[in-house]
Amino acid sequence: MSGFDAFTALLDYPVHVVTAAAGEDRAGCLVGFAGQCSIEPPRFTVWISKANHTYAVASRTTVLAVHALPRRRHDLAELFGGRTGDEVDKFASVAWTPGPGGVPVLTDAAAWFAGRIRDRADWGDHVGFLLDPLTAGAGAGGDPRALSFRDVQDIDAGHPA
Repeated sequence: MSGFDAFTALLDYPVHVVTAAAGEDRAGCLVGFAGQCSIEPPRFTVWISKANHTYAVASRTTVLAVHALPRRRHDLAELFGGRTGDEVDKFASVAWTPGPGGVPVLTDAAAWFAGRIRDRADWGDHVGFLLDPLTAGAGAGGDPRALSFRDVQDIDAGHPA
């Protein structure tokens, strides 16, 4: 294990489901690289793997939705992280509503926001999408802790990074 691998092994980032819609195409994936990157103005960045079906759809749209999952919803993380939209319609088996620009908003998320894509940055095997929040919502309550990387280490990715 390299020194950098040892450093990152200590971290336990929250994971998010990012959804996108372009025309009739819908996509969503589990992301481990995301975070608030500005307070004023408020901004958030998500990094999506170029190998991911969601990346192709996100590249053709102007709005993404970012969802925090409650810890009890490992099944949603498994669906969006362990299956590929190249093979299955992930939205056929989950509750969702259309958000701004038609982006799917997952009903069972602990919290979510939709953001306008302000910029994109190619930084290796992932592309960063800088988002300006448009609207947000919260789930019905319960456990306030979001699902984290350690909670989903058992999921085999639908696509390699």
